[in-house]
Amino acid sequence: MSDQPRALLSWSSGKDSAYALAALRESRDMYVVGLVTTINAQAGRVAMHAVREQLVDLQAEAVGLPVWKVAIPSPCSNDAYDAAMAQVIARARDEGISNMAFGDLFLADIRAYREEQLAGTGITPLFPLWGRDTTVLAREMTSAGVRATLTCVDPRQLDPAFAGQRFDDSLLDRLPRSCDPCGERGEFHTFAWDGPEFVHPVPVTVGEVVERDGFIFADLQPG
Repeated sequence: MSDQPRALLSWSSGKDSAYALAALRESRDMYVVGLVTTINAQAGRVAMHAVREQLVDLQAEAVGLPVWKVAIPSPCSNDAYDAAMAQVIARARDEGISNMAFGDLFLADIRAYREEQLAGTGITPLFPLWGRDTTVLAREMTSAGVRATLTCVDPRQLDPAFAGQRFDDSLLDRLPRSCDPCGERGEFHTFAWDGPEFVHPVPVTVGEVVERDGFIFADLQPG
């Protein structure tokens, strides 16, 4: 058992989460003991990314960590979300966990919300990728071995044809200048199927691409 401070990592299943895990483990300042993922209870999928719950289980196995699944309703009110997360925070505190890390990059309102949510709980938020130049960071991720597929595209910000495509240097070359290279403004979301902390890739195939609630989703399937 490590004598380092123990931390949970908020795990969306995407590339930023995967790279945040690598950054935390490389720094050796924290001992990551689990991944926290919100699951749409009705659909059995990760909220917003729409990734199948089974794929998150495969990711967790590949990085050698348990996943703390937080079931939320759909639609989910802020009160319902806060109540679900309060249970996670209470459990973390009971288990001697002192920190929760997030893969946020530069959206100040999101960071402020995280900090407010954890204020006074005894759990300190961490942002290991915060403030990095996302143009540089995106290329750094691909160079480090992060492999991901776009699972969700906002067609108001990015061509729907990008849904289901691989996040790699070729895709970064083709993104419009208006699009953040890491998709931090919600232009796209990803599923990371390999990375520097994966002991093996998670095999996936791209299934049906559909429009739902104004977004374009690519259904990734195991195998």
